Amino acid sequence: MPTNVQTNTAGTTKLVCLPYAGAGASFYRPWAALAGVALEILPLQLPGRERLIDDEPHRDVHSAVDGLVAQLRGRLGAGDHRVALFGHSLGAVLAYELAHRLVAEPGVELTHLFVSGSPEAAQGRERRATGLSDEAFLAQVGEFAGYHHPALDDPEMRELVLPTLRADVEMHENYLPSTRLPLDAPLTVIRGEDDDLVTRDDAASWSKATGRDFDHVELPGGHMYLTESAPTLVGLIVSTLR
Repeated sequence: MPTNVQTNTAGTTKLVCLPYAGAGASFYRPWAALAGVALEILPLQLPGRERLIDDEPHRDVHSAVDGLVAQLRGRLGAGDHRVALFGHSLGAVLAYELAHRLVAEPGVELTHLFVSGSPEAAQGRERRATGLSDEAFLAQVGEFAGYHHPALDDPEMRELVLPTLRADVEMHENYLPSTRLPLDAPLTVIRGEDDDLVTRDDAASWSKATGRDFDHVELPGGHMYLTESAPTLVGLIVSTLR
């Protein structure tokens, strides 16, 4: 994604998007057309993928968020900005930690946090894939996600992608929240109604993470519902922020 500050209508809310494990910022590129002029889509990039493929990936959520804060400052530039956050699975905990940082960020009004495909941050993950052999690791991750990335079928692409996917899974599985204080921003949790990894109760547990308005929405699909339901999801976000 380009690093220059994007221009848009003054006052338009920027939706900062955080990727799930193994994904890059380009996953969110089609969302710009879906949102139209109602919302500016601003995906952030983690190292170890796409244009940052040669950079060492993070293995700790908090060091990743340090980098995301610096990146976001550069993308926003000077002035006052209305910002909402969206993250799925690993991206949900990255968005949650980033949200806590942004409530005190000068020039930023945090308007909403959207978390998807994740139990509440403090709940943690019981089943683990870190430390398994490549085949066992990929099988476990595939079971977690209910989704298989085609790149993993190509030996050369798999060799390129696997170290970053392992790092992402490790930082997700070892994550501990920086605070238990409720977030001073409205929060919406979104779950695929057929998600076998995150239960309805897991999603509802996010109500403990905010001191403001809370909403729980279910959309058709499994854990990776957003790969097929992007128009519905973006429409929900736009209508919530309107």
